[in-house]
Amino acid sequence: MEGVLLTVLFIALIAFVATVLVRAVRIIPQARAGVVERLGKYQRTLNPGLTILIPFVDRLLPLLDLREQVVSFPPQPVITSDNLVVSIDTVVYFQVTDPRAATYEIANYIQAVEQLTITTLRNVVGGLNLEEALTSRDQINGQLRGVLDEATGRWGLRVSRVELKAIDPPHSIQDSMEKQMRAERDRRAAILTAEGTKQSAILTAEGERQSQILRAEGQAKAAVLKADGEAQAIQKVFDAIHAGNPDQKLLAYQYLQTLPKIAEGDSNKLWIVPSEIGEALRGLGGAIGGLGAAPEAPAARPGSSPAAGSATGSPAAGSTGAGSAAADDDDLPPLTAPGT
Repeated sequence: MEGVLLTVLFIALIAFVATVLVRAVRIIPQARAGVVERLGKYQRTLNPGLTILIPFVDRLLPLLDLREQVVSFPPQPVITSDNLVVSIDTVVYFQVTDPRAATYEIANYIQAVEQLTITTLRNVVGGLNLEEALTSRDQINGQLRGVLDEATGRWGLRVSRVELKAIDPPHSIQDSMEKQMRAERDRRAAILTAEGTKQSAILTAEGERQSQILRAEGQAKAAVLKADGEAQAIQKVFDAIHAGNPDQKLLAYQYLQTLPKIAEGDSNKLWIVPSEIGEALRGLGGAIGGLGAAPEAPAARPGSSPAAGSATGSPAAGSTGAGSAAADDDDLPPLTAPGT
């Protein structure tokens, strides 16, 4: 009987010692913190590592997470300054910096952050209209972060960021905004199309102008070169004629040969003989008559001088010369128009 009692006492002692060891030795993980109360009063804050507590005297409260936490709150209806109800989703990033304050200064810091975010959001967005609320997210985030960080500082929290996930206006407003955006896109498309057509017309006109300018410059240079060539050809002909020293007879004969070229062409039915043709014929006739009268000069009567005969201009000599000229004119080819 005594052996059984001793065995029971021994087992109870071992269980008591084990319980004391379990309650006395605690290991705090990394990025965690624990608050110790001794006889119901705050005693100290435990850091990561091995810690010895006094059993049945010290009590370790639930560990607090020191990492940055992300909390997403459900959509909240907010009224803007233009009396439109919008639904806004928020996300808050915060971190526990003082475990003692987070334990004793606030009962539920997550719920407190949620309610403070809702009230601050309604206060900030209530002073903006719908368009400003949709386009001023950075401004709203900054104001929310400043208010929350200031209010949660005494709770041992630090709010690092506040983000707006979505701002959903009413469906009627969404339809109106879509129509407005569609009309704006159509207007921009029409403007871009008109600008493209305008630029195309300008470039086409510019290209045509440049083409006409280049074509005109080419024609002008070609005309100048052609005129220079004709001038050089005329100058060479003129120099060649003067270098050959032609007499009046050759010039008259060349003049007569050039006359038929005036009437060249099928459309020429009538052509006018220049007034200078008579002088050319007389000059050519006189030259031919002079060639015929040259052998008769020795048969003149004695006592008559050539000078006198030429000075007096006797009718006989004139008639003879005229007859010779008339006879020689018969040997020339007739002047007829090619078209007649």
